Amino acid sequence: MSELVEHGKLFIGGELTDPLGDASIEVVSPHTEEVIGRVPHASRADVDRAVAAARRAFDEGPWPRTSLAERIEVVSRIRDALAVRHEEIARSVSAQNGSPYSWSVLAQALGAMMVWDSAITVARDFAFEERRAGVLGPLLVRREPVGVVAAVVPWNVPQFTAAAKLGPALLAGCAAVLKPSPETPLDAYLLGEIAAEAGLPEGVLSILPAGREVGEYLVGHPGVDKVSFTGSVAAGKRVREVASRDLARVTLELGGKSAAVILPDADVATAVAGIVPAAWMNNGQACAAQTRILAPRSRYEEYAEAFSAAASALVVGDPLDPATQLGPLVTRRRQRRSLDYIGIGQAEGAELLAGGGRPEGLDRGWYVEPTLFGDVDDSMRIAREEIFGPVICLLPYGDEAEALRIANDSGFGLGGSVWTGDVEHGLDFARRVRTGTFDVNTFSLDMRGPFGGYKNSGAGREFGPECFGAYLEHKTIHLPAGYGDD
Repeated sequence: MSELVEHGKLFIGGELTDPLGDASIEVVSPHTEEVIGRVPHASRADVDRAVAAARRAFDEGPWPRTSLAERIEVVSRIRDALAVRHEEIARSVSAQNGSPYSWSVLAQALGAMMVWDSAITVARDFAFEERRAGVLGPLLVRREPVGVVAAVVPWNVPQFTAAAKLGPALLAGCAAVLKPSPETPLDAYLLGEIAAEAGLPEGVLSILPAGREVGEYLVGHPGVDKVSFTGSVAAGKRVREVASRDLARVTLELGGKSAAVILPDADVATAVAGIVPAAWMNNGQACAAQTRILAPRSRYEEYAEAFSAAASALVVGDPLDPATQLGPLVTRRRQRRSLDYIGIGQAEGAELLAGGGRPEGLDRGWYVEPTLFGDVDDSMRIAREEIFGPVICLLPYGDEAEALRIANDSGFGLGGSVWTGDVEHGLDFARRVRTGTFDVNTFSLDMRGPFGGYKNSGAGREFGPECFGAYLEHKTIHLPAGYGDD
């Protein structure tokens, strides 16, 4: 993306439309620190237009009243177009947020396509209507689209999270207003183009790049029935507060400080090979990143050496270079945050095992070395607070009871993993960890199962049949006794 990408219009109700304000968003490359894109900054008046269009599409238009098969046909065209254009999407996302291109292809683009595909698969088998035997007579239980959805997505995995919200929302028959982050609005225009070509009816989808103030106006809009938000804990709490004024339904996918627990019988090479990409994925800018590695004290030195070597071997550089494993952080502010936490870790007495500053030879761009702290105590801030950067903690533990206590001793509860020579033992350990997802001898995100968190990691679930309920209202129709007996 060497040329400046400029868009002068907003995607409202399925059409490119002149914005009502004159503010704009400049997209800055985290690698070169140069402007690579410019788009309109949506205003409150633009939100009003988009919500009104969605309201008309839902209340009066054909989309909620089409058959499921027809909706699947349209959404399948979106999925197929994403597959065809996955390299273009991956380049766009990497240029904006610094995600390594090789990871972007798999997670930002093809991963998003898989989310759409999984939503289609779930929808085909979902019971939108069912008969039940009631006490006084038969019941018909219907699941009907909730209405207008405000989908607010972050900059770290913009296409993936958009798919997680729009897939079930559109398949359920809802209309939606998508608000991409101001750091990554360019790929959203590609999605808008794909959606229009797929044949979504007028008004069903709008895309409004904007900052926090306009985002708050959107989630609190009286025309919105449902809010699905992915972002920080603080922002999520504010979203719930604002949306609750009109009792809008809310799904929150928030932060994490997930633990990768290595049991004494684990194979070192297997554990390290599995945990390293889970810890430093997407430059450490992932809510599900395994940022606390728990190693048995009896084998601590062995693991400290292995993880230090692995961190030091990660290739840092231009995110668009296929050889890059760790790119720059998305903004200068995010770079400063990671460097500040590195200073906090050193002040707290943790041992710096790898990294700790800017990579040598990369004086331009918002880079931070892959950093590993050892001898970390669970009480330290670097072990308790979400850094959202390439800063990982290695915590020694005594026995398994202590490992379980440390894994659960967190304000977050999103994910984690256990590494062991005994899968059944690992499964027993997994059952005792208070997180929404947990892995045994692997790191995976399967879109057929629910994804979300306990505690401060969120409310509600995405993926699987569980996520569809968030975009549906339940209606019970009572039928007279004896109806349908013949």
